[in-house]
Amino acid sequence: MNDKLKLYGFNNLTKTLSFNIYDICYTKTKEDQQKYIEYIDEQYNAKRLTDILIEVTRIIGASVLNIAKQDYDPQGASVTLLISEDPLRESEIDSSCNKGILDYRDSVVAHLDKSHITVHTYPETHPSKGIATFRVDIDVSTCGEISPLKALNYLIESFDSDILNLDYRVRGFTRDFVGNKLFIDHKITSIQDYISDEVLAKYSAIDINVYQEHIFHTKMMLKNFDLDDYLFSTEKIDLEVEERNSMNKELKIEMQEIYYGKNYIE
Repeated sequence: MNDKLKLYGFNNLTKTLSFNIYDICYTKTKEDQQKYIEYIDEQYNAKRLTDILIEVTRIIGASVLNIAKQDYDPQGASVTLLISEDPLRESEIDSSCNKGILDYRDSVVAHLDKSHITVHTYPETHPSKGIATFRVDIDVSTCGEISPLKALNYLIESFDSDILNLDYRVRGFTRDFVGNKLFIDHKITSIQDYISDEVLAKYSAIDINVYQEHIFHTKMMLKNFDLDDYLFSTEKIDLEVEERNSMNKELKIEMQEIYYGKNYIE
């Protein structure tokens, strides 16, 4: 408790964790591609995503004020949570807020504020090859003492995370009791500091950080590659060697392109 910063008034620093999670899959036929999209839509529908974000809220020590969610046609889903650092009295909560009590209709109308959590999903397939990619975009933005970094391990483990692009930024300023501005209220050298050793051991990771601007970026890609982990509706033992090698190559190229953010030219 003695290590806490003594601030004057509310902690106005905004801490935002934003990242993309990619799950890569190989589907042999157009029919399998469609089945994969349907599978992803079922596994990560708005209700499942809402449950994940409610758990994130609990982990970081916040309270749910409002939830908005939506499933999309033909695919994808979005969920937004409005959160507060401390529980609020009934009289302090806007009448439009549902406090996380949902009947799980297709959509709920809501609003945003300073502290919020959002998730959007983007399943897609290659137009001519068997590659299918599922992308999840997550933003956790908080103010006050709560930190989005506390939920990082849980979020990574909640999805099949082959590749991750993570960004963390502290914006704004708050003041101490003598009026000095504080542009960050905690020590950080890398996002990796907040990822468990067990999770980090599975990935190759690189950092691009701008310390003076309190901007931190980490990219991660799974180290181990087993074709069976990337096949949908088939197993590598049922494939000819040539076909297996071709799939290996296409999957690895796809992962490298996403990881480095550029198209591979043979």
